[in-house]
Amino acid sequence: MRDFRVTPIRNGTVIDHIECGQALKVLHIMGVGEVRSTISVLMHVPSKDNEWKDVVKVEDRELDPREVDKISLIAPNATINIIRDFNVAEKYKVKMPEIVKGIVKCDNPNCITNVKSEPVDTEFIVESKAPVVLRCLYCDRIQGDFTERLI
Repeated sequence: MRDFRVTPIRNGTVIDHIECGQALKVLHIMGVGEVRSTISVLMHVPSKDNEWKDVVKVEDRELDPREVDKISLIAPNATINIIRDFNVAEKYKVKMPEIVKGIVKCDNPNCITNVKSEPVDTEFIVESKAPVVLRCLYCDRIQGDFTERLI
């Protein structure tokens, strides 16, 4: 088996331990179309902890807390590494919130959060973290695949 090499980044973010196949969703959350720096995506990489993982490296970009909350829903076992001057300045595991506010759109078209005349932010209770199951606080609907409805 050949080793592969990815060059280190001077400053930026490395998101490690993403569930295999979820890296592109993480990139979507980060809005990578707007990033003007180098992005490295490793998919289906051997892992010591699990069989396989994905990794995303973005130069000159750090995540805001809202992005971390979204990533926690897609990749609940991810680790965020903030790189400064080629060194890991911060390292932490994502933590899924108990209540998810304003980052997922409810899939119930009749929910109060989807009625234009009522400016109500979405709010979901995390019913399960593995697999991730969200329940709307307003209409009680269990959310199906919500990854396409991230706000």
